Amino acid sequence: MRGPLAALAAGAVAAAVVVAPSPAVAAEQVVLSKGHVDAIDVHYEGGAFVLKVRDDTVAPAVTRDPADVIFHALPESEIAVPDVPSYAFLGTPGTPVWILPQVQDPNLLWPGWETLNLPTGTFAGGKIRLSLVGVEGPGRVSVFMNDAFGNAQVLFRSDDGLPDAIEVGDHVHAHANWAFGATGRYTLKFQADATLTDGTPVSSPVVDYTFVVGELTDPDPEVALDIFGLQDSYTPGQQVNLVALQTPETDLDHYHWFSKCPGAADFAVVSGELAAAYSFTATEALNGCQYKAVLYDDDHNAVAEAAPVTLVVEGGGGPGEPGASQSITATVREADGALVLSVDPNDRTVALPATTLGAAGDRLEAAGALRPVTVTDTRAAKPGWNAAGQVSAFTADGGASFGGKYLGWSPQVLTQASGQGVVAGPVAPPGFTSGNGIAGGAVLGSAAAGSGRGTAQLGAELRLELPTETGAGTYTATLTLTAI
Repeated sequence: MRGPLAALAAGAVAAAVVVAPSPAVAAEQVVLSKGHVDAIDVHYEGGAFVLKVRDDTVAPAVTRDPADVIFHALPESEIAVPDVPSYAFLGTPGTPVWILPQVQDPNLLWPGWETLNLPTGTFAGGKIRLSLVGVEGPGRVSVFMNDAFGNAQVLFRSDDGLPDAIEVGDHVHAHANWAFGATGRYTLKFQADATLTDGTPVSSPVVDYTFVVGELTDPDPEVALDIFGLQDSYTPGQQVNLVALQTPETDLDHYHWFSKCPGAADFAVVSGELAAAYSFTATEALNGCQYKAVLYDDDHNAVAEAAPVTLVVEGGGGPGEPGASQSITATVREADGALVLSVDPNDRTVALPATTLGAAGDRLEAAGALRPVTVTDTRAAKPGWNAAGQVSAFTADGGASFGGKYLGWSPQVLTQASGQGVVAGPVAPPGFTSGNGIAGGAVLGSAAAGSGRGTAQLGAELRLELPTETGAGTYTATLTLTAI
């Protein structure tokens, strides 16, 4: 870890009026970790703004497309947040923050911005606006300058609402401090706009800039796929919960599941199963069937394929030798794990009985039970989890509807592994007189940090309370379940 921000306190914005020579154009993808770069190089071409990158880390300098550049804040960019009031926006004093500094450090990347290529006399007041319109990443992002007294002047800040905009002259070159609150990959979304001298507004598209803070990992790593959750054997009627896990984990989430039962020549795709979790009911006819998962990229190219696993159903000899079975040994690696929520694909509908008039005569009532919800946590770190649900509005053919707030629940833990520590969520009463029922989201079950690993089944008693003037009909709603 480097020292505090004292090294950044000297120096103010550097402005230039020299017309830069036209650099060469390059198109290869690069990682920029050290040296000078104008991350936001503003051009005006064909009546529109274009955001580029001027890379001075090579000689001669080259102009690049932002999509072809990764701006790398090395681990050495880490410092401690100083105990100075004007730097409070960076976090708690003493905690780490990663900064690409306003004043050049030869061991770090020195990103700035420039408008040296803009034509003079084109924009009202000789000014344009640079806006940070969005940030995606694991921590807060701030861009700030140090004044002559060492105080921070914030230009862009992601944690107090975006967009943020600054005015820049049409012939300026400047540097600032780029601060990141955590290691990882960030996408910063910038846009340039201005008003022409004739009053016409012009703007660039929103352009993504990629920053990686800390160790740089392969953005397209080799991915392995394994199947977890299979038990040694099942009895007919027992639910099977299979989970495909990636190593290392990626953002890809499109799967196909395949099955091959004894006597079949090849694997066949399981219709409709496109997620990492696949659940179904064991039957004697499925004894000896094999299952595998394949992970695909956005272009539907296969990225990884799991080795098949074989289902053993006791009492299901199948078409082969009577009583024949296979014993499956699964090894769970400590580095692997996932949190998966699933429901039986054959048991996903709750049909409440017809409403009746309540005892007080002021509402219509119906009660029923949520179908079982399975939560499987295979993460070795045991960070804990929350499973929640949110119901949509109820609608009927013909357009009649009523709000989801009228549905409430009393959660239950139906089953859980020994010592798993799962507890039911609080009762969310129907919002007939007040409240929002489960329309605004309600916890179904949870496990505290240090617990939760294993498989649990959750349920809930459902209660519907409606105004007596609600029109007759059959209404349908969607309950969305999530686990985090």
